[in-house]
Amino acid sequence: MGFSLKNKTAIITGGGSGIGKAISENFAQNGAFVHILEHNEVNARETIEGILAKGGKGSWKKCDVSNQEQVSGVVAEIVAGHTVDILINNAGIAHVGNVEHTSAEDFDRIYNVNVKGVYNCMHALVPVFKNNGGGVIINMASIASSVGISDRFAYSMSKGAVLTMTYSVAKDYVAANIRCNSISPARVHTPFVDGFIASNYPGKEKEMFEKLSKTQPMGRMGKPEEIANLALYLCSDEASFITGTDFPIDGGFIKLNG
Repeated sequence: MGFSLKNKTAIITGGGSGIGKAISENFAQNGAFVHILEHNEVNARETIEGILAKGGKGSWKKCDVSNQEQVSGVVAEIVAGHTVDILINNAGIAHVGNVEHTSAEDFDRIYNVNVKGVYNCMHALVPVFKNNGGGVIINMASIASSVGISDRFAYSMSKGAVLTMTYSVAKDYVAANIRCNSISPARVHTPFVDGFIASNYPGKEKEMFEKLSKTQPMGRMGKPEEIANLALYLCSDEASFITGTDFPIDGGFIKLNG
């Protein structure tokens, strides 16, 4: 028997595409009512329509996670109709560049979404979880949280912050039965990766895809579904003794590339 989220309600930021979409679909398939918070209305609508077509339950709301007022308002609307059990902080953006090639505008943009966005959602949901007698938070970090990745200065900064926020919240609220963990993927094959390759290496898409895949010791990128399966376990009752922990899912990147 697989892991179940029956009768659970989950809020998933950036749940309309890539890893977030895979988590949304996985959670709905395993019994959860899924609320997607997305700035991209098309992606959110298509994902929810797909979930409903397969007999799942869910809804979506347009939300800029970097805007605390928006986050607070959307969370209040959801909480008015559902008891929320799970928060997946998945929304995030990337940036390529070392410190010399990271403008102040770039830095602020990454910080506002990847760091402040996670803070805004936890700030809104932790009091809800306390009132409900507990809850589960998964923050999407990255292998860049703990190892050096070339030309990812601002991105690494933001994911390092996500990792330490995870530890802090886990310690502060363990007595309130709030579990907080993070997942740190290596490169995962998502539409973002395909778009990045197409825009930066036109005409060499296949070659660059293979090159990026081979940077992983397993010789391939991860699949969004693999990340979603780990998230499912960590949010299930079977993981009730796990908190304050980061889970690399990286095809051996951290341990085998040294």
